[in-house]
Amino acid sequence: MTKMRKLNRPTGHRLSMLRTMVSQLVKHERIETTVAKAKEVRRLADNMVNLGKEGTLCAARRAGAFVRGDDVLHKLFTELAYRYRERAGGFTRLLRTRIRVGDAAPMAYIEFIDRENELRQSKPPVPQPPQRAPLDPWTKSRLSRQFAPPKEDKSSESDA
Repeated sequence: MTKMRKLNRPTGHRLSMLRTMVSQLVKHERIETTVAKAKEVRRLADNMVNLGKEGTLCAARRAGAFVRGDDVLHKLFTELAYRYRERAGGFTRLLRTRIRVGDAAPMAYIEFIDRENELRQSKPPVPQPPQRAPLDPWTKSRLSRQFAPPKEDKSSESDA
């Protein structure tokens, strides 16, 4: 298993909390939590969407072992898999919102992108720069041709 934040909780409590938060994120498509928890939920939610896009029986069993609820699992493998079929990754967005009053913890919204009622619209895709021809190392550059004196032909000197 990869390294994750401990979030000041024992392992069982932490995993149970993250499973519930991922399930609620899939169900409601936006939740508010602390920034540290949101960063962990983002990793796990992106993995669950990738399992939904995969669509195999093995992926369904792996996702079913993590998320809570059959309605969440159904939404993961139908609606979200269809919505993000063209996207390679980055299915969630983290928006910092406020400082919590009781303990001054930084709060954030985590939401799925490309959906209705987004807090912030997605940026348009960046156009790819045009492809340039590969440089030939044996040809002289334009600057050397521009400022260098013109070559004299040896054949014209011998004819004269």
